[in-house]
Amino acid sequence: MARIPTKAEILEWISAHPTQTSKRDIAKAFGIKGAERIDLKRVLKELEAEGHLEKRKRSYTDPDRLPPVSVLLVKAPDENGDLFAQPLEWHGEGIEPIVMVIPRASDPALGEGDRILARLTVVQEEDHNYEARLIRRIGTNPKRILGIFRQGSEGGRIVPIDKASSNEWQVPEANVHGAKDGELVEAELAGPKARMGLPKARIVERLGDPSAPKAVSLIAIHQHGIPDHFPDAVIAEADSAKPMGLKGREDLRDLPLITIDPADARDHDDACFAHADEDPKNPGGHVIWVAIADVAAYVTPGSALDREARKRGNSSYFPDRVVPMLPDRLSGDLCSLHEGVPRPCLAVRLQIDAEGHKIGHRFVRGLMKSQASLHYGEVQEAMDGKITERTEPFLEDVIKPLYAAYEALKAARAARQPLDLDLPERKIVLDDKGKVASVNFRDRLDAHRLIEEFMVLANVAAAETLIKKRQPLLFRVHEEPSQDKLDALRDTAQAAGLNLAKGQVLQTRHLNALLNAAAGTDDAELINISTLRSMQQAYYYPENFGHFGLALRNYAHFTSPIRRYADLIVHRALITAHGWGKDGLSADEIERLEDTATHISATERRSMLAERDTTDRYLASYLAERVGNEFSGRISGIARFGAFVKLDETGADGLVPVRSIGQEYFHFDAQAGTLMGSDTGLLITIGQRVTVRLTEAAPVTGGLELELLALEGADLPKGRGGSRKGGRRRSPAGRTMTRSKAAKSKTKADKIKRKVTRKRK
Repeated sequence: MARIPTKAEILEWISAHPTQTSKRDIAKAFGIKGAERIDLKRVLKELEAEGHLEKRKRSYTDPDRLPPVSVLLVKAPDENGDLFAQPLEWHGEGIEPIVMVIPRASDPALGEGDRILARLTVVQEEDHNYEARLIRRIGTNPKRILGIFRQGSEGGRIVPIDKASSNEWQVPEANVHGAKDGELVEAELAGPKARMGLPKARIVERLGDPSAPKAVSLIAIHQHGIPDHFPDAVIAEADSAKPMGLKGREDLRDLPLITIDPADARDHDDACFAHADEDPKNPGGHVIWVAIADVAAYVTPGSALDREARKRGNSSYFPDRVVPMLPDRLSGDLCSLHEGVPRPCLAVRLQIDAEGHKIGHRFVRGLMKSQASLHYGEVQEAMDGKITERTEPFLEDVIKPLYAAYEALKAARAARQPLDLDLPERKIVLDDKGKVASVNFRDRLDAHRLIEEFMVLANVAAAETLIKKRQPLLFRVHEEPSQDKLDALRDTAQAAGLNLAKGQVLQTRHLNALLNAAAGTDDAELINISTLRSMQQAYYYPENFGHFGLALRNYAHFTSPIRRYADLIVHRALITAHGWGKDGLSADEIERLEDTATHISATERRSMLAERDTTDRYLASYLAERVGNEFSGRISGIARFGAFVKLDETGADGLVPVRSIGQEYFHFDAQAGTLMGSDTGLLITIGQRVTVRLTEAAPVTGGLELELLALEGADLPKGRGGSRKGGRRRSPAGRTMTRSKAAKSKTKADKIKRKVTRKRK
């Protein structure tokens, strides 16, 4: 391995060789090859930032761009041993891009003629303008396993963590790659399976301690049975897919459609554009275009890709990885609306009036080219006056018209009054080692709301079109709350001094009135949590029962076919209804729509549970170093065995065991959702502010155990060691909960119980 030269050595070389100053020249001079070029590039960038070097720009530009994930044909190594590759998907009219393959130590050896799938990064170097990182060789899809490595005399074995698999794999000494006994590892099958003995494996990644952060999501994936390995036939179909042309499609490439996504998004499945409506019959109105990747063109009914997509039902998202519904060749490339790359789409032209009401729409099957891939933050900053080189060209003609259309949609939303819960979502931020660096609140910008409103409108249009054409489809159904749950919510509201109207057909506006009344009070979070818990879970079904939460009569998921199978069904239904091709909804699919709906509703719940378990484990790992610290929070749930507390700082949920609260017996009332002390009348209920001490954090299970220190500002006994004398509950500091406070709690408990009793009668 060559030594990376110091900055002084590089500057001395450049001074002595003024005509040989490219990175390639410097690398050759110091014998730097392959992956070591990455370190050299870092040093050169530092010199450039410090003002010692001035980078020369390329003398030509490419009129078109390669997709971020591309198929490449590896060429023979050059005289310096560097690998370059030919982009097989280049269709531009300018000079063909030059792609250098940057190998990693764990990559297999590549040679001339290998076809690879690689992720590309645009660079500005003298001898190449793209750098490629290997995803995999085309046609190779080795079977993988996740398990615990057990060291032996000649290598070792891997014991799978998947309960459904009891087969161990043997790891020869040469394939151990430094793994230690007890480590969690990921391995792949090495060579053909032998007739006798255990299958041989090679360890491809060491994940260390099974309880470590980097292993958390993998464990959840395997525990919940989420498929994370694509069969060979699926990979082969994806690899054989080719970019689509204009044939049979409407040309939308001149529309200034843009994508707006999170800053770290790897795929882009929706694009939008808006402008003022030029129709004189619609003064103040707007036209909105929403274009969605045409996944149905690549994933046809009955294909291996289709069977696997249905099996998965949806993509699953974790803080450190995504388990996609479709292989990366599709989800990250051909079905992703990358900037500057022609992509097939299904698009809808939506016409709204000045008040945001949809007055017309039409669907097309087209070919588009995204003009920009922007993220939410930079779009919002552009509207707020912080304009960058990326947003400046689009501010007047694209971004501002989008916000103008959104303002109209906001008026229609306010009139419709969908359920408006205020429950900030937290985001786990990981460092380079996969450890939790921080837990932040997710931004809620107008840029987010804009895209949400556009997508909702497109989903409504899809449902309405298919209903009108009598075309079977899957609806997104959200039914109104059950009477029992509404009664429980009403009791909670009344105990907080609020009111939820009774004796009328419940509408979301009634719930919003309750939420607005609670806003800004100490009971706001309690009412929001209780309202959320009163809701039914949304699901998919071929019959239309409406969407209560969105206050919509007709609703179907159309906007995310890359990550939801339900949307792919709706795309196929639109293709069939419009006669756009033979890749629409088949008779067999229509016959089993109910089974498909049941299955994908279950896979959605499976992903939600796995994602929640992963979050719990990450948070437990994050808090493990803070055992003994005190935290503020709010009681989020009550059970016979204790109270659940949501911590303010992280949003983590922990348990206060009832056995730790005091020496008295606590009565559990499931109907009222309370725990009440038998002697003092101490009342514990959802929504109360608390101070707790973290006593245990278990990263493997995600469990947190807490000790209750204070309830609504009143100190409590330490637990079993606390004392009770003369009707007083004595705290460790000597402060007490007096009979008067206990009596107030008892009175509040009696009030709740009387309401529950009246309801039962």
